[in-house]
Amino acid sequence: MMLALAAVAALVGILIGAVGVGGVLLIPALQLLALLPIQAAMATALFTFIFTGIVGTALFQRRGSIDWALTTPLCLGGALFGVVGGWANARLDAKLLTLILALLIVAAGANTLFTSSAPRTACFDDRPRRRRALLFMIGAVTGFGSGLTGIGGPALAVPMLVLCGFPALAAIGASQVIQIVASVSGSVAHLAHGNVDLRLAALLTLFEVLGVAVGVRAAHAVDARWLRRGVGLLCVGVGAGLLVRFL
Repeated sequence: MMLALAAVAALVGILIGAVGVGGVLLIPALQLLALLPIQAAMATALFTFIFTGIVGTALFQRRGSIDWALTTPLCLGGALFGVVGGWANARLDAKLLTLILALLIVAAGANTLFTSSAPRTACFDDRPRRRRALLFMIGAVTGFGSGLTGIGGPALAVPMLVLCGFPALAAIGASQVIQIVASVSGSVAHLAHGNVDLRLAALLTLFEVLGVAVGVRAAHAVDARWLRRGVGLLCVGVGAGLLVRFL
């Protein structure tokens, strides 16, 4: 079981670093392999994303791929609303959380499959105040969703940023930073409710951060289109499986 979890954690780290979508897969793995209740699986996964975010941020910053003007409003929104999502998680029914998680995984996969990565003009590019307000709202949704479901920042932030016309690499870089902020904020509530398995989190974190280092290199070195398609199909399949179990 531990070997399988380590392999999943490494894969999740690679995907987070390379395309920003991958953390969604860790929670079903924790339910299946570690037999954690859904609240504990979400809380433990989110806690590990603090550290993948730190490593991802350092590696993207070293390559000059983080746009701080884009990232700062995102993080403000994420910091304020992550703890609210974590608070809500402890109060919602497990079946409802499973349904929300399944729908988000399918949505993340579909977005990865069907959203074009071709360059576009970002929303409100010539209106800085509206642009900052938009980014704050994206950060707020990301923070709340991360705290609520434990799927981490990139899976939520990257699709929204790309849909709003921001460059894919800049979106992935910014998502590494908001991953730290949203995960810390959400984990405050999860730790207060005793839902984080710290020993399991330590094992997962080790392999996730190794995977992130590989993924960041891939993001800067290869055409990620085929990788995105594979991730998209995997997410749709996992999400559909959760929906079948729910029904």
